[in-house]
Amino acid sequence: MGDIKHRDKENDPDRMMRKGDKLTKLSLTRWTSDWARATPYYEQAANLFKIAKKTEKAKEAHERAAMGQERLASPWHAGKHMESAGALAKELGLWNEVADFFRRASELYIESGKPQPAAEALSRGGRALEDGLPDEAVKMYLEAVGIFEEEQREQMAFDTYRSATSLYIKLQRYTDAATMLLRWGQSADKCKATSTQCKTCVGAVIVYLYAQDFKQAEQCQNDLSMIDAYFQSEQNRFAEQLLNAYREGNPEEVKHVVKSSGVINHLDHMVL
Repeated sequence: MGDIKHRDKENDPDRMMRKGDKLTKLSLTRWTSDWARATPYYEQAANLFKIAKKTEKAKEAHERAAMGQERLASPWHAGKHMESAGALAKELGLWNEVADFFRRASELYIESGKPQPAAEALSRGGRALEDGLPDEAVKMYLEAVGIFEEEQREQMAFDTYRSATSLYIKLQRYTDAATMLLRWGQSADKCKATSTQCKTCVGAVIVYLYAQDFKQAEQCQNDLSMIDAYFQSEQNRFAEQLLNAYREGNPEEVKHVVKSSGVINHLDHMVL
């Protein structure tokens, strides 16, 4: 019986939180916080609260654990707890907190000297925010891309370019979507990812056409045709045929061009 009570105490997350708080709260007899002893209690509490599906309390425990890891000069582990808190804040629909947690996690990874995980955290934050705060999600995607590019790790940014492009299209921000595709294409060129580069180029032309901006689509195609890899590609030939059909004002020819080409099926965005 005593063993059962002991196990119950050990598996009581509220008790773990109280233990951690007792070690960090200053008093007449405790002049300094003992984060080294308190942080494991918060970490255990976070896990136990999650198992019990007490999401709000699990989030708070991760926050405390993150604070503890920061005080113990371990920004990497603090960042991990911040991301966990962000994921739980998403479950609770606390969108501003989601943004704050993921952005803080990124900052902590930067402090750890790990820019790639910092960018990845921002990208994950963007995905978490798409439904609740889409404009904030866009900002986080842009921040993530900026870090990848600054660190010359463009290859690692491809998924983030894709996510940002798709979100811009959902928001009907077609010029921004096309701009993101062209930015992605430039990064693909640096990585010698010719296939991706050509897909993003034709994707930008299609986005402008989808937005019924034929003049910009034509200008974009003319500019892109100066790129040798694109000029020689199947995607370029498809874009020229599509623009000709639009130029002639022939909707049946537009459908024919789209159906007779395999280019559309291999694009990385959601216009078509």
